[in-house]
Amino acid sequence: MTNILVVVLKVVICVLVAYLVIFKLLGVRVVRNDEFAIVERWWSSRKSADDSIISMDGETGYLPDVLRGGIHMRPGWMYKVHKYPLITIPQGQMGYVFARSGEVLPNTQLLGRIVPKSNNFQDARGFLANGGQKGPQRGILREGTYAMNLAQFVVITSADIYYLPLSNSNEREMFQRMQSDLNSVEGFTPVVIENGDDDTDSSSMHDLIGVVTVLDGPSLPNGEIIAPIVGDGKNDPNYHSNFQDPERFLAAGGYKGRQLQVLSEGSYMINRLFASIEYVPKTVIPVGYVGVIVSYTGSKGSDTTGVAYKHGELVANGCKGVWETPLTPGKYALNPYALDCKFVPTTNLILKWSSEEVGDHHLDQNLSEIDLITKDAFQPMLPLSVVLHIDYLQAPKVIQRFGDMEKLVNETLDPLISSYFKNIGQTKTLIELIQDRSDIQNAATEQMQDKFAKYNLELEEVLIGTPQASATDDKMNMVLDQLRQRQVAEEQTKTFLAQQKASEQEKSLNEAKAIAEQQSALTASQISIQVETNKGEAEAKKAEQDAKKIKTIAAANAEQMKLVAGAEAQKTRLFGEAEADKTRAIGEAEAAKTRAVGEAEATVVAKQVAAYGGPRYQLTQRLAAQIADAIKQTGSNLVPTTVVNMGGAGNGSNGSVDAGLVNAILSLLTTEKLGISLDADDAAAATPKDVPAEKPADAEAGMTK
Repeated sequence: MTNILVVVLKVVICVLVAYLVIFKLLGVRVVRNDEFAIVERWWSSRKSADDSIISMDGETGYLPDVLRGGIHMRPGWMYKVHKYPLITIPQGQMGYVFARSGEVLPNTQLLGRIVPKSNNFQDARGFLANGGQKGPQRGILREGTYAMNLAQFVVITSADIYYLPLSNSNEREMFQRMQSDLNSVEGFTPVVIENGDDDTDSSSMHDLIGVVTVLDGPSLPNGEIIAPIVGDGKNDPNYHSNFQDPERFLAAGGYKGRQLQVLSEGSYMINRLFASIEYVPKTVIPVGYVGVIVSYTGSKGSDTTGVAYKHGELVANGCKGVWETPLTPGKYALNPYALDCKFVPTTNLILKWSSEEVGDHHLDQNLSEIDLITKDAFQPMLPLSVVLHIDYLQAPKVIQRFGDMEKLVNETLDPLISSYFKNIGQTKTLIELIQDRSDIQNAATEQMQDKFAKYNLELEEVLIGTPQASATDDKMNMVLDQLRQRQVAEEQTKTFLAQQKASEQEKSLNEAKAIAEQQSALTASQISIQVETNKGEAEAKKAEQDAKKIKTIAAANAEQMKLVAGAEAQKTRLFGEAEADKTRAIGEAEAAKTRAVGEAEATVVAKQVAAYGGPRYQLTQRLAAQIADAIKQTGSNLVPTTVVNMGGAGNGSNGSVDAGLVNAILSLLTTEKLGISLDADDAAAATPKDVPAEKPADAEAGMTK
């Protein structure tokens, strides 16, 4: 047992001796590949450097070079080795470097310059030998793994602080404060600006630009507020790639302060200790507007308005002042600290003097109705609208003269319009102001166009509303009520006239309907009348022609007859003498014949008279027969068809007249006409007593009829 303990003790002693020999005396150090080591010299025959903790020439202190992965010989009695894991910068991030040793920064310099031969701060010797400066550095560490001398450099990332602690306990607090400040401005991530849609929320990182403020470099000249653009051309030897290379930016003559150059869409690895970034929206000029630029920076340009324009100057684009050429609708990456864009509407601008309405451009939100005093001492409130237009080429002059559109409306157009209509109101009564609104509008438009033209404005139209009563005026409503009643009465009168006219039209319509219903009959009758008229006219024409013909024929016949008459007269005279002789001879013969016939007839008549009872009865009989024949031919009733028989031998039941009564009447009439008077005796004597009176056939037939 004792022997075993002795053996173990000897082994331990051997291991300790080997350790002391190998690691302490010989200084064998093993560094893994994921590590690096910082060597510190404990003692040296040379004194320590006064201004550096890095031993560049064998002094005591930290050696500038680090040990990478492998086996290294550093005697422990002279050196102390500090091992650290490799420094890793994550993808999409960057690290900041603070140098503990180096040249002192000038008072005008904030960050240490970039030393190209330092191999991204991994060569501390090259850094110090080539003028590296202590303090925070302009250079940054990009994504990757680094082995750096943490005694010389302090590396700060978003999550870690890599450094070799020194005796100063306040140092870590300083680094932590720096880390916190950088995190607050997202300094460990690149500047990313994306192009977004118009609907993107303005609070996001879309559709923005980056305004750069450089924190290091020479100061701006006196009077300047914006640093000019330098080194922005890719062919420029000092092209700084949008502030990502601070050394080239300064070499190009860049100044610290706000920069005129802005960052547009893209990703930028910018040291936030060198330049801060402010995100602002792009300048969007909508359709219907132009942008007039007022530049606060640039060279002094010459006036482009000419000597006739006395209201200010316009300069060429890029110079300091109001630019002569406006920007058309679109998106622009304008630095709002260097360029002020004034929007000027180019569509028709409607300004409403009304407390209840606001135009689409919201330039009239401070306007209200105009207080008037009329000729008859009323105080109405007059609402009105003014339509004007601004030529986009005249927009810079408008801005140069008035400053902006709100000042134009509130400080110029409002007093101008109000004064004009106050003057108009004093010349009109309240009723005239209402009734003559159209004339006032037209006159106002014509008279004020020249005034607006003096301000580089185009007046399109003035529109007047209905005057309104103020809060303290109750008489105006009475006048308006009377006016309304008058208008109602006039409208009623028109209505009654219209109704009357409608009634008349209805009457005419009904007549037309009735005529239409009888149209066929009316048409037939009219045609018949026309036919008869035409026929009568034709007959009249024919009669006229016939008359003319007859007259002509008669005249011809008369002439012919005159000629014939002469010949006939001579002929007649000759024949007459012959006929006279002939007639005399015939007459004598006829006389003898007649005398013989007469004598024979006389004998016959005498016998007949004797047979009828005498000459009177014979005459009566003949007259009665002739009268009966006359009545028969005319067809007229001599006496009523029915008579009352007052006696006699006749039968009155069949409506016939007694022959004796008829004969008596006829005898009476006949004798009266002939002038013969018959008395009773003659009648009795004429009637044969032996022969009964018979009705002649002809007389009976006539009486019956």
